[in-house]
Amino acid sequence: MFEEATDRLCEFLKGMADPAVVARLDRVDAKLNEFGVDPFGFDPELAKTIIPAMVFLYRHYFRVQCQGLENVPTGRVMLICNHSGQLPIDAMMICSAMVLEAEPPRIVRSMVENWVPTLPFVSHLFARWGQIVGTRENCLRLLASDQPILAFPEGVRGINKTFGERYQLQEFGLGFMRLALQARAPIVPLAMVGAEEQTISVYNARGLAKLLGLPNLPITPLTPLVGPLALLPLPTRYRLYVGKPMEFTGNPDDEDSVIAEKVKRVSQTIHRMLHDGLRARKHWFW
Repeated sequence: MFEEATDRLCEFLKGMADPAVVARLDRVDAKLNEFGVDPFGFDPELAKTIIPAMVFLYRHYFRVQCQGLENVPTGRVMLICNHSGQLPIDAMMICSAMVLEAEPPRIVRSMVENWVPTLPFVSHLFARWGQIVGTRENCLRLLASDQPILAFPEGVRGINKTFGERYQLQEFGLGFMRLALQARAPIVPLAMVGAEEQTISVYNARGLAKLLGLPNLPITPLTPLVGPLALLPLPTRYRLYVGKPMEFTGNPDDEDSVIAEKVKRVSQTIHRMLHDGLRARKHWFW
């Protein structure tokens, strides 16, 4: 009964989707569509059910402005971005940009944290929509098939920053660089401006979050009044800046200090892009 109800809901949502956007999704690399659901769980047909929400959020709620999408090369590539906003909406908007505006349109496989598969229902949908658990094996297999991978090296440290820490890049992990070196994939730096202000978090209740089995528990000024509804994002304007590809060579098994120098070049580039984007911005909401 549950599966039947889900199928009906999916058909209803697909019927609401913008035909032009459906057509763009149909143009995505035939390898993703040829066999239906791929080994990672991605289902091109089910992905169409999220189009109405994707278009609404991208074009009307966050009114995303994107610069430099033409810098994303064809074939294997790693998209590396700052992370923020308490909820991973920034990832959704980057993936939306690649479907709605990139030419040709592409499905981006976003790396999610290892705890995401423990979430009921949500984990199933994430996989069907193309997201993957960010293990080395998963990423290397996708890069080997020339798919674009989106990663946030700050991890939960980035997405759960408090308002006072906004636009302060947290320490980047080294894993993405080792993957890029092993797969010989270029790295495209991204800078997202606007997501930092969508949720005004003033404190992370990490102790309570641990008891609840959550990575963090952000507290906003409205949390005492409306509880979890306080995490609903404000309609800040997103600005996505896409830099030029960065090529790296070397041994993926080098010492951490060697890899860290390469990672530093990426983080410094994203820092400069964020600084330029903030300097050009006039207001949070327009």
